[in-house]
Amino acid sequence: MALNGLSAAQKGHLAMLSFSFLVGGSFSFGSLIANKIDPVALTAVRFSIATVIIGIAALMGSGMKRSYYRAPWRYIVLGGLFASYFVLMFEGLKTASPVSTAAVFTLTPVLSAIFGWLLMRQATTQRMVVALVFGGVGALWVIFRADLSAFLAFEIGRGEKVFFVGCVAHAIFTPLVARFNRGEPALAFNFGVMSAMVLLLLVFGGSAVLSADWGSLLLTDWLIIAYLIIFASTVTFLLLRFASLRLPSAKVMAYTYLTPSWVIGWEVLLGNGAPQPMIFVGVGVTMVALWMLLKNEHAA
Repeated sequence: MALNGLSAAQKGHLAMLSFSFLVGGSFSFGSLIANKIDPVALTAVRFSIATVIIGIAALMGSGMKRSYYRAPWRYIVLGGLFASYFVLMFEGLKTASPVSTAAVFTLTPVLSAIFGWLLMRQATTQRMVVALVFGGVGALWVIFRADLSAFLAFEIGRGEKVFFVGCVAHAIFTPLVARFNRGEPALAFNFGVMSAMVLLLLVFGGSAVLSADWGSLLLTDWLIIAYLIIFASTVTFLLLRFASLRLPSAKVMAYTYLTPSWVIGWEVLLGNGAPQPMIFVGVGVTMVALWMLLKNEHAA
């Protein structure tokens, strides 16, 4: 079926499928470079270039009026949270597997629902609560590598713990975007957030950028960085923005649960093999959560 023949909602779903696929790649590729370069340095360089790209897109689109950047503290808060998420993601990938890290990421909707209620009093439907519980249980099963004794003892690896803190920052970021946005166009607003993020990274981690051994990186490492900049940063942002205008937020959020499945696919493609079969039980449970969130709340 040609894209022109798709409905607005179908195009939104296709965008989110692409989004989750590219995000999955960032976990697999990120793990290949996480131990080669400081996470702060990598994130600073990655988003410096991505910010320039978004800035050009904003200038070509809605423009960047001075009025959009009043109360700059908003962008500093959001930029700090966003920076924390990405730095801690790569710090976590130093020791955690891409699949278990992606599973931690699927806890973000649960955390977002909690912080959404605390900060914005955003309510969730009964179906969403059940779906979030399913998704959380499935994610934990993958995080504990299908080891019931570790699951019951709640033995979590260092990498997963580190990235969980990053996911908390991401979960706080999500409802605050709605609170702090004062009607600014999406591109201009995100340029402000990303600019503040890069500024904070350079202020607090400039020495890491300068001391990083960039010359030791191989061509494949630079290709990974290019993937992270172009596809896992800029393209995913545009896809998310496209889908958010065509789908309810719950359905957009649902695609988070596809991430572990995509990561498993990426790992197989990269020759790293598939996880043990019992891991797929947890992945299956997260797919149930995906189905519940994508299913209409009320039958037509």
